[in-house]
Amino acid sequence: MTEVDIEKENAAIAKAYKELLKVSYQTLTVTDKKLIRKAFDVAVDAHKNQRRKSGEAYIFHPIAVAKIVAQEIGLDATCIAAALLHDVVEDNPEYTHNFIENTFGKTVSLIVDGLTKISSLSKETDVSTQAENFRKMLLTLNDDVRVIIIKIADRLHNMQTMDSMRTDKQEKIASETLYIYAPLAHRIGLYNIKSELEDLGLKYTEPEVYHNINNKIKESKEEQDAYINAFSKVIVDSLDKEGLNYDIKGRPKSIYSIRRKMLKQGVSFDEVYDKFAVRIIYKSDFANEKFLAWKIYSIVTDHFIPNPIRLRDWISSPKSTGYEALHITVMGPKGRWVEVQIRSERMNEIAEKGYAAHYKYKEGNAEDALDTWIDKLQEALESNETNAVDFVEQFKLNLYSKEIYVFSPKGDLKSLPKGATPLDFAFSIHTEIGMKTRGAKVNGKLVPLSHELLSGDQVEILTSENIKPNRNWLDYATTARARSKIKSSLKDEKKDVAEDGKEILRRKLKQLKIALDEKSINEMVVFFKLKTSLDLFYRVGIGSINNPMLKDFASSRSNAFMSYIKSKIRKPTVVQNIDKDEITAKYDMLVFGKEEEKLDYKLSACCNPIPGDEVFGFLTINEGIKVHKKNCPNALSLQSNYAYRIMQAKWIDSSQQEFAAQITLSGIDNMGLVNTITKVISDNMHVNMKSISFQSDDGIFSGKINVIVNNSTMLKKLMENLKKINGIDKVTRV
Repeated sequence: MTEVDIEKENAAIAKAYKELLKVSYQTLTVTDKKLIRKAFDVAVDAHKNQRRKSGEAYIFHPIAVAKIVAQEIGLDATCIAAALLHDVVEDNPEYTHNFIENTFGKTVSLIVDGLTKISSLSKETDVSTQAENFRKMLLTLNDDVRVIIIKIADRLHNMQTMDSMRTDKQEKIASETLYIYAPLAHRIGLYNIKSELEDLGLKYTEPEVYHNINNKIKESKEEQDAYINAFSKVIVDSLDKEGLNYDIKGRPKSIYSIRRKMLKQGVSFDEVYDKFAVRIIYKSDFANEKFLAWKIYSIVTDHFIPNPIRLRDWISSPKSTGYEALHITVMGPKGRWVEVQIRSERMNEIAEKGYAAHYKYKEGNAEDALDTWIDKLQEALESNETNAVDFVEQFKLNLYSKEIYVFSPKGDLKSLPKGATPLDFAFSIHTEIGMKTRGAKVNGKLVPLSHELLSGDQVEILTSENIKPNRNWLDYATTARARSKIKSSLKDEKKDVAEDGKEILRRKLKQLKIALDEKSINEMVVFFKLKTSLDLFYRVGIGSINNPMLKDFASSRSNAFMSYIKSKIRKPTVVQNIDKDEITAKYDMLVFGKEEEKLDYKLSACCNPIPGDEVFGFLTINEGIKVHKKNCPNALSLQSNYAYRIMQAKWIDSSQQEFAAQITLSGIDNMGLVNTITKVISDNMHVNMKSISFQSDDGIFSGKINVIVNNSTMLKKLMENLKKINGIDKVTRV
């Protein structure tokens, strides 16, 4: 770099620093500014020789993270300093934790220490799965929740600046983000950041889909603005007449949420009816907030008919993140449904800043819901669940779950995730009550333990000293807390049986002249198709592995084990001299990795990929390589938890193989429709139709067609031709 370039860069760094101080949500005192300045100076020195992949000076990253922490999340000077220092200890050995503690105090040191621990986790993927890393990261919630919040800001800036990375790296980081960071941001109440993380996650996991929806949103912006103006015009006079001080804003729904709706409802972009929400934010003192919210609700519903099943009252019962608002869906101008969100300025700040705004408004009844949530999660986080993937999946479910509100017999209000059962309610009161549950009454009537609770239910738990959890309880419990306690109880019981089983196995193997050691245990686990030695000892203990089975193992021991090893070793064949023009026209062969090797694989049943689909390979433990579509429901989980077992894969050349696919159709019934459909399939496409079924109900028909095709291009063309038939409304691939 020339001296001029260095000067320009230094000026840009100084400008970024000044902007950081200017945009802080909190009012910074002189002492605060001194602390931030000191952190900035240390960060500049620690990163002076570092550059990011994009080529810019590394210091821009910590400044950007600190800016997100200061402006978008609204944390204080301590957190801004910690954000500036978050990579210092990891990247520069000259700066130790002792130095940070002595220079900036214990709080900053603890937060930086937590962030350093999280950063070092991602390098352990060859030792443990990503799920285990996430689990350890989540445990830092117990130390100081600010660690996770700054980590979310760090992840947001990384996602915003990922363009210069390799595609496979982008996909891995984006999958991780959608899998754990976006749900965490949602649960902590950082809704704006959650939406941005989801949109950026989609941008790198499904770029075509992202850009397609983004372009359509831009195209329809003018129309959307005009619609919001028309909507506002109708209610403005009435709101003004009441002397209300308010602001009406239109907000487009996020790209990710529009995509989710399109998938869930099986509709196109144009058919998604609520692509934006109208937000009414009003000024009010704390005492009159609720009264004014319902007053505005009344004015809106005087002019527009509300959808009675789409009223959400989070003012009377705030979400456990602290979110408060009234959400209503009304029939707006031109017969379109519009979601209207009614919030006071205080509620709006809490919705946007979450954790930080709680402290600003602490004097009201706004208790810090985050602390309550962390207390609730502590037991789940510390559970001795051995399967980290199950643990993270369960934790993630709890992060995104919608809430219901139920009452105890004394009238206390409890918040539970949607789909919760009496068993979840029992464990939420106390572990001992959960463990001794023998039945439940909901609204005075006896119900099974699998009964799904609804908002407003009054629940009474019946207990007995003679009861203990059984395996069926796992089918009834949905919350992480209940499931971890039940599993823990079942495991203790299983361990006792397994202890006895181990001794029985030792005696039986002695008779067969086999020593019970690590080698023989591993061989038996493989032979009996089990997962762990505990499973083996347990099955011997309960008698499901008996003498004849052990004799079978002894006789086929060496052969079985050797053939298992051989089956795992296969020399890959390298595919060479592939005609590149042919690749674009046909797809029938899957190749893996950068070397484009031809390997054995199985197509996964969960997403049923066909040639032409964008896919990846996943190296399983027992079934070799399984191929999944990139938009498979399990893709995020696999890419996040087992990034090191993901293989790049692509289709090349496909005229030989045939694949099954199912199409569903719906529309208006008319004479000769079935005949037209079958004619289009057989005449036009040369597609082999395996089966066809239709049903008609009051003039509306729906049907399923199973076809055999060569690739996805052929299937798309068929679906396009079917859409052209008069009367057909929707054509989708299952």
